[in-house]
Amino acid sequence: MMKLDLGCGASKHPDFYGIDRRPLDGVDLVWDVNNGIPLPDNSIEWVLASRSLPYVQDLHAVLKEIYRISIHKSVVCILAPYAHSFRNATNPLLRHRFDEHTPRYLTKHFYQPPHGPESPEIKFYNDLEEIPFDFRLLRMEYFYNETFRSPMYESEELEELQRLQANVVDEIMYHFVVVKEHISASELDQLSRQSQMEPFCVNALRKLEPSADPIEKAEPRLPEETVAVPPIPPKRSLARRHLHKKAPRFLSNPRKRSRYYR
Repeated sequence: MMKLDLGCGASKHPDFYGIDRRPLDGVDLVWDVNNGIPLPDNSIEWVLASRSLPYVQDLHAVLKEIYRISIHKSVVCILAPYAHSFRNATNPLLRHRFDEHTPRYLTKHFYQPPHGPESPEIKFYNDLEEIPFDFRLLRMEYFYNETFRSPMYESEELEELQRLQANVVDEIMYHFVVVKEHISASELDQLSRQSQMEPFCVNALRKLEPSADPIEKAEPRLPEETVAVPPIPPKRSLARRHLHKKAPRFLSNPRKRSRYYR
């Protein structure tokens, strides 16, 4: 059984069979997946699609091909731009957007993993009768924009911000299991708890962990050698005292006053 790196570019994973439409170093097959995937049915045990599926012309057609070549219980890892990010939404080369609702559209029998982010239920526009594949979610992870990778944000705060505004999440990663036969909830639970392979770039994308030693907030203190000096009161204006001295002389001496006005 093979492992497939779909749209591998120049950084194909070791021991993976790499397909890309460009003749780059390490590519095993130069091929445009918009024309299908030229591999036999049930020949792949692991599929990695890192930042490649948003560029395909027909996403459902490519997913159908991935499903065809994958064996039962094989794992598919997808890293993709997050839908609600202005940088991704304005990129004219990206034909498809991905968010936390996407896993609901890839199966008729959705499974919510007991850990990690939740894929919200879709009540409208959810016609699943035409879905020709069955990808069930094992894991979902958000990669936040640089502004929100600070330890000051707790995970609950980030999830709330994500629901309220755009540009919080930059990319999203899924791990799906391909289901072609009956699979129990206990099997899905076990698979969702197993460690899985990931793209090389994932470690750099992860949010920084909060510091183990929180910084204590203390009141600022003056250095020991500094002596507090009482503030100097502001100088009183002399203009008013000057008028007080002049005015009585003019009023009490009419001769000087008359000379002054002559």
